[in-house]
Amino acid sequence: MLRDRFPVDSLFMYILKLTGITIDSELVELDRILKDDEIFQRVRHDLSQRHPKTLITGRKSTPVEVIIRQMAVKHLYDWSYEDTVRFVSDSLVLRWFCRVYLNLVCSDKTLLRWANLVQPETLHLFNERLNTIACELKLTRGRKLRNDGTVVETNIHHPTDSSLLADGVRVLSRLVKRAKGVLEDTAQLTSDTFRDRNRSARNAARRIYEGARRRGKAAKASVQEAYRHLVRITQASVGQAKQVLAALEGQRDKQAQKLKTALEQFLPRVEQVVAQTKRRVFEGEKVPASEKIVSIFEPHTAIICRGKANKPVEFGRKVWLDEVEGGIVSDYRILDGNPPDSRQWKPSLAHHVQLFGRPPYQASADRGVYSASNEAYAEQVGIKRVILPKPGYKSEARRQHERQRWFKRGRRFHAGVEGRISVLKRKHGLDRCLYHGDDGFGRWVGWGVIAGNLAVMGTALAARRADDNEREKI
Repeated sequence: MLRDRFPVDSLFMYILKLTGITIDSELVELDRILKDDEIFQRVRHDLSQRHPKTLITGRKSTPVEVIIRQMAVKHLYDWSYEDTVRFVSDSLVLRWFCRVYLNLVCSDKTLLRWANLVQPETLHLFNERLNTIACELKLTRGRKLRNDGTVVETNIHHPTDSSLLADGVRVLSRLVKRAKGVLEDTAQLTSDTFRDRNRSARNAARRIYEGARRRGKAAKASVQEAYRHLVRITQASVGQAKQVLAALEGQRDKQAQKLKTALEQFLPRVEQVVAQTKRRVFEGEKVPASEKIVSIFEPHTAIICRGKANKPVEFGRKVWLDEVEGGIVSDYRILDGNPPDSRQWKPSLAHHVQLFGRPPYQASADRGVYSASNEAYAEQVGIKRVILPKPGYKSEARRQHERQRWFKRGRRFHAGVEGRISVLKRKHGLDRCLYHGDDGFGRWVGWGVIAGNLAVMGTALAARRADDNEREKI
């Protein structure tokens, strides 16, 4: 049964008072923010979908309030689930903040299961609510908007055709091996059906790697032959997996159904890897990035080339961030593929108007966003100062326009968005997503942005309260 919160424990509060521990002023302010009922109800709705009768029957669950606060702490400090549970268990301050009191802290696996129920759309609404609260607390007015894109990498190894083929053989062999213990009748299947081809695939991939380091026609011929051998091994593993999948069709066992779902998930991905290897290696075709798969575990991963000197090619998802004055990220969007930056200007302005009820006084972006239509659209919306530097050739009139004092000030203000992205990557984990799947990626980015906004709001409110206390003393 889903519980809302633990009752306040007077004994715990007395112990906390006796210890004389000083709670960080930022945590005190965040505690006030997270008392918001709208945030609570949205997350509670998602958690109530775990089972049909989660709200009325079953064991008493970890309270909704505890889950929200533990997830906020996890991403605020960029901890793992194990670290979050350990640190909350050991700290009186975090027990108070997470509203655990003297109760047992849930295990890391329990927290993970509950966290996976929170939908990415809910986190979008969570972040919008934080922006509304920031406006109410006068931390921002939404008068200045700056936006930029970044790449959040997925948790994959550097993709090569040989490594992807070896991954496919390894996963299919493992699933087929597990199915052997589940299938009741294996008389129709030969011993070759359950053969583990993982070692053969590893050896073939190793020969490809060693051959690629050598030069000359003989080396290229050996690499081609090794690739053909590896493809044959992979196709044989695919054939075995299809036989096992057909045998699992009539099974109603829970474990058999899990294996069937996994095979149905991985088989098309491995077949796509085989197809793209044939096109790239054997036919010499340049396969478009949109048609490639770079991980059988994270198939939503895109190939992104942004021209960065230190990272010419990145594997992940492009994320577009909108930030208003006060350091609050007002919106984030996870983009498909690697679309041009110029397409993100209009959605950013439209969302800002929807969220704040009016256009910003000033809006800025990088050169890649500039276009005459984007500038005209911003003026049409009602933005007084549009700061979009034009790339390439500029007429004399355009040069004079960009030399104006307000335009230069706006460019300096816009540079701060790079610092905001850096903080999100370094402190809140937006450099690399450790959650799995498309929804997991949305949760990782959503919680990272929320944690970044909570940190900014907590610091600003604590500084304001400290100033107020100083004035009272005077």
